[in-house]
Amino acid sequence: MMDDTFHWLDVDRIGEELREAYPGLDPLTVSFVELRRLVTELDGFQEEEGSPVNERILEAIQMIWHDEREDAD
Repeated sequence: MMDDTFHWLDVDRIGEELREAYPGLDPLTVSFVELRRLVTELDGFQEEEGSPVNERILEAIQMIWHDEREDAD
């Protein structure tokens, strides 16, 4: 596990963290509402004021998480 904090725009880091935290979960089955919750519950995640999350960011996170999971298999 890496140290320091990360934010919504750290999509690569979030994808890696999600793969580690939820190894048995298929990212493509997770709704954006659920994905947002999973990300905000990750250790080290902090929302930055003025940097809200949107559907594009969530989609990027979901695809990176999926790719990370595929690479790990």
